[in-house]
Amino acid sequence: VQLQASGGGLVQSGGSLRLSCAASGSIFNFNVMGWYRQAPGKQRELVATIASGAVKKYAYSVKGRFTIFRDNTKNTVYLQMNSLVPEDTAVYYCNAESAGLDYWTQGTLVTVSS
Repeated sequence: VQLQASGGGLVQSGGSLRLSCAASGSIFNFNVMGWYRQAPGKQRELVATIASGAVKKYAYSVKGRFTIFRDNTKNTVYLQMNSLVPEDTAVYYCNAESAGLDYWTQGTLVTVSS
């Protein structure tokens, strides 16, 4: 299984970005997929997850601003990030869990300027 994250970049405060996490196979193989982030000097934290039954969870700090969704036809999970603030600056990682195994992508950097 391979996952590829993309979509990071530099955006001004209040702007939007969409991150993509493309899987090499069917995303139905995964129980849960999600996005995590790690800001400089901080621990990695959960941002949002989507389970195979499409149940979604969000970190409190991103609720109402970020949306996680998936396109099963493209085997891709997305993170739509709106109303970005400088505190959202971090390296973002996609994660997928299947049969007790965790898969991670390389990080994609999101920088929000004030």
